[in-house]
Amino acid sequence: MLSAKDVGGLMGMMPAFATDNAGDYTARDTVDVNRLHKGVDRAVRDGFNVISTTGSFGECHTLTMEEFRVLAHETAAAVKKRVPLFIGTTSPNTREAVEKMRIVSETGADGVLVGVPYYFPSSLDNAINFYREIGEAFPKLNIMIYHNPALHHVRLPVDAFKEITKNPAVVAMKDSHREPLEMARLCKLTAGRMSIMVNQAQYFTYADMGAAGFWSIDAWMGPWPQLALRDAMARGDKAAALDITSDFAPPSGGGAPNLQWRETASKIAVRMAGYVDPGPLRPPFVKVPDAVIEAQKKKVERWQALCAKYKPKAPGAQAAE
Repeated sequence: MLSAKDVGGLMGMMPAFATDNAGDYTARDTVDVNRLHKGVDRAVRDGFNVISTTGSFGECHTLTMEEFRVLAHETAAAVKKRVPLFIGTTSPNTREAVEKMRIVSETGADGVLVGVPYYFPSSLDNAINFYREIGEAFPKLNIMIYHNPALHHVRLPVDAFKEITKNPAVVAMKDSHREPLEMARLCKLTAGRMSIMVNQAQYFTYADMGAAGFWSIDAWMGPWPQLALRDAMARGDKAAALDITSDFAPPSGGGAPNLQWRETASKIAVRMAGYVDPGPLRPPFVKVPDAVIEAQKKKVERWQALCAKYKPKAPGAQAAE
C-alpha cells in the first residue's frame, strides 16, 4: 500500500491509447496495446512520477467494460511498478464503479482514481458514503479522490475530508477547483494523510500551501516543461518556476471554445505532437470542428517550442523522437 508521501511530482493523465479504427462505433477491442506500452514506457523512463488513467481526458466515458479491462491490465503491465499507478474508475453509478474496481484489484495497479458517480448530482452525504463504502469493499486498493465538480456535479468541501480521510487508503486527490484560501485550508487539514495534486498551472501558487505535485494532460505532448517546473520548485528556484508557469498559459483567446473540446481535443494535439501516439478519438467525438483542429495545431506549435526551450533543463531525459 502507498502512503501520501509516495504521491507527488508530475502526474500524467494518460490518454486511452486507441486503434486506428476506434472512431467507428461498430469497432470492438479498440485499445491499442502496442501504442499503450510504448507510450507509457517512454513516459516513465522520461521522468513522470505518477501515471493515472481513464479520467475525462482518458475517455472513461467512451470505453466498453471489456476495453477498460484490457486498458487496466496492460497499463499495469507497462508501468511494471516503476511509479505509482492509479486506474480511473469513475462511473455514472456506484455498481459500475465497483465492478471496475474489482478489475483493477486484479491488475497489480496501486489504486484507483475515482470520482463521485455523476449521472445525477449527488448529495454530500451520498458522496461521503460512496467513498466510505468503496474503501470498505477494497481495503487493499489505494484511493485517489477525483474532484471535478464541473463533470461530477458535486463539490466536496474541505470539511468533508475529515470523514473521507478516516480511511488510510485515501492517499491523494486530483483537484483544480479551489481558490487559494480554500486550498490552504485543505492542505492543512489533510497534511501527511492525503497528497493534493493540482493543475500544472496552479502548482507554482499552491506548492507552498502544501500541494504535493501537479497533474498534466499536456505532458503527453512532451514533458520537458513540466519536468523543468517540477525540478525548479524542488530546488527552490521560484523565478524559473514562475517563468515556466507563465509559458504554460496560451496566448489570449487561444483556448478551446468549450469544456468538451478543452479535454477531448487534447488527444488530437497529443497525436499531432508525436511524443506518443494515442490514436484517434472514440465515438461520439468523431465530428471535430475545423476551428478546434486549427487550435490544436497552434497549441502543438507552441508546445514543441517550449519542449525545445526546456529540454536542456531536464538532465538525463531521452531525446524526443
